[in-house]
Amino acid sequence: MTLAKSTKPLTTRTIQTMKPSSNDLSDTGENRGLRVACGSTGLKTFFYRYTSPETGKLVQAKIGNFPETSLAEARSILQDWKLLRRQKICPANEIKRKRKEEKERSLLIEQGRQTFTVQDLIELYLTSQIEDQKLPNGQLKLGSRKPKGQIETRRTLYIDVVPFMGSRPATDILRKDVIKMVMSIVSRGANVQAGSVLRELSAAYEYAIGIDRLPDDFANPALLAKAGLRQAKIKLTSKPGRRVLSDKEVIKLIKWLPSSDYTNAQKKILHLTLLTGCRTGELCNAQWKDFDAKEKKLHIRETKTATDRYVQLPSQAVNIIKKLPFGTTDAMFPSKATGLPVQQKKLSEQSWVMRNKGTMLDIDHWTPHDLRRTVRTGLARLQCPNEVAEAILGHARSGIEGTYDLHRYESECQYWLQIWADYLDSIVSG
Repeated sequence: MTLAKSTKPLTTRTIQTMKPSSNDLSDTGENRGLRVACGSTGLKTFFYRYTSPETGKLVQAKIGNFPETSLAEARSILQDWKLLRRQKICPANEIKRKRKEEKERSLLIEQGRQTFTVQDLIELYLTSQIEDQKLPNGQLKLGSRKPKGQIETRRTLYIDVVPFMGSRPATDILRKDVIKMVMSIVSRGANVQAGSVLRELSAAYEYAIGIDRLPDDFANPALLAKAGLRQAKIKLTSKPGRRVLSDKEVIKLIKWLPSSDYTNAQKKILHLTLLTGCRTGELCNAQWKDFDAKEKKLHIRETKTATDRYVQLPSQAVNIIKKLPFGTTDAMFPSKATGLPVQQKKLSEQSWVMRNKGTMLDIDHWTPHDLRRTVRTGLARLQCPNEVAEAILGHARSGIEGTYDLHRYESECQYWLQIWADYLDSIVSG
């Protein structure tokens, strides 16, 4: 059948009036390449004819039959296929690949769903949804998480889920199995980790169900477990911290820190946290270009509140930073292994190792974040105004105050942090 030349875009009415003897019709403009043919039985078919970027040959791929596939739907599919061509992927070959995958998937199901284990389910979720993928043409398809999130998601699932139930068939897992696993994590005091494990496992099951790797009538056991835990009022979030180090404990910490098993970078980060009230994560990511020794301030670009700020540094903090090794990397606190900024979680991991070895400071259990609370409480005891103390910690103000009071209190922060640092010196030397 020859192609009917036209300068006008296709319309539904034009397609409806096509006869078996009609020439093929072609769309125009951005939908150029979309064609419709009318067979001897009157069946009208959309197709896309193009040169394959994989073979260099002329190929024709069927889009769908009219009116089951509307003109708008055909155009939408056409644009998706054109995008594939720009990525050097042949739409017709991609269709064949997907059919082959579907056939293999169906064969797997027919052979027995029991072969699809929880670990298989997790790997499918990680490699198809979360992590970056390398396409057949060598291009990179970005995952749904950033690199750091990809690593953390894999770590979360492999630390707690795979050892507990990874070898079991995914369809054999019941609600009570998931609850038992989650409660074992809660029992060690890791409520936040328990919540993360439950959330990611539930998402992995939902993904597998969505692409038909599990039966249609299969109920997500992690989702059922979540409802049961909520009914039992099991909290899977962190409890508000209340730990504040006393002056005696602060003295012990400052004197013990230099000889502790923390790395040199970790020691300085903890000391600076105690001097400035900064989040340890903010200090971990600090760069030399953001440090101004003359103005005594550090520009924090990545913050929990997504608003950059300047941390005013007391003289003691400036002296610590000046003694750090300079020039090897952009990071103020680089990892010896990678040269990248040290990871915040390494502080907690090192604390855990030291407690197991019996080399941790001999005071009641404390975490790096407790130092921020200690700074805030200490400032209050020294009569620092509330709004200044909150600005020192980088807390975002809410309500009317946050809307209308845009003052950053930088000079006031400088003044009170110096008072706080001098106070620490006095109790340690006294």
